[in-house]
Amino acid sequence: MKMTKLQNSNKGFKFSVMPSRKALAKVIALVAGVSFLLSASPAAAHHPFGGETPSNFFEGLFSGLGHPIIGPDHFAFVVAVGLLAAIKERGILIPIAFVLAAVAGTGIHLMSLDLPLPEIVISASVLLFGVMLALKNSPSSMVMAALAAIAGLFHGYAYGEAIVGAEMTPLVGYLAGFTLIQLAIASFAFQVGKYAMRQVTEQPTLVLRFAGYTICGAGAAFLSSSILG
Repeated sequence: MKMTKLQNSNKGFKFSVMPSRKALAKVIALVAGVSFLLSASPAAAHHPFGGETPSNFFEGLFSGLGHPIIGPDHFAFVVAVGLLAAIKERGILIPIAFVLAAVAGTGIHLMSLDLPLPEIVISASVLLFGVMLALKNSPSSMVMAALAAIAGLFHGYAYGEAIVGAEMTPLVGYLAGFTLIQLAIASFAFQVGKYAMRQVTEQPTLVLRFAGYTICGAGAAFLSSSILG
């Protein structure tokens, strides 16, 4: 009888600490998506249409929608932003700051202004936000929003390469496309993160910290490639 009670007690403790299978599966799928994209070339993210400048609104829109997805460094960063937003009070400020700054960064590129070492900074931003996600106590949401805004300028600057020379109509479509897709990716990561944490009663952010370790690895790989390339 004592053995049975002990087993039941242990089972109950295990259930209270570990996330449900559905929550864990969603986080694993999200992280697997980041890992899968490591096989893609970051340079391809700058030319969703093979280097051709969009000529109308819909080409601009689809180019903008594709850019953050086929660019593994951009995709990993947006996922990290969404997951960080899930664990912070007023965390929604983080993706908003990033997205708005990305639009400004594209404007900087279109004005023929230069930002230093954009590819290295973009890769480093993935590594930094992976580290922030993996930490048990990361900076406040306001600090993270400020860092996201700085990173957004460089990500947006890279986005601008694909639209240089385009007219206003495809430019508007392009800006709308990459803004919407980034908000969608960050929102999905945010919802997955929130769902995963609701399934855990003790150390609810632990499962997202594991995702942070994976994003750290992605960032380190991107940064090494940028420096050595």
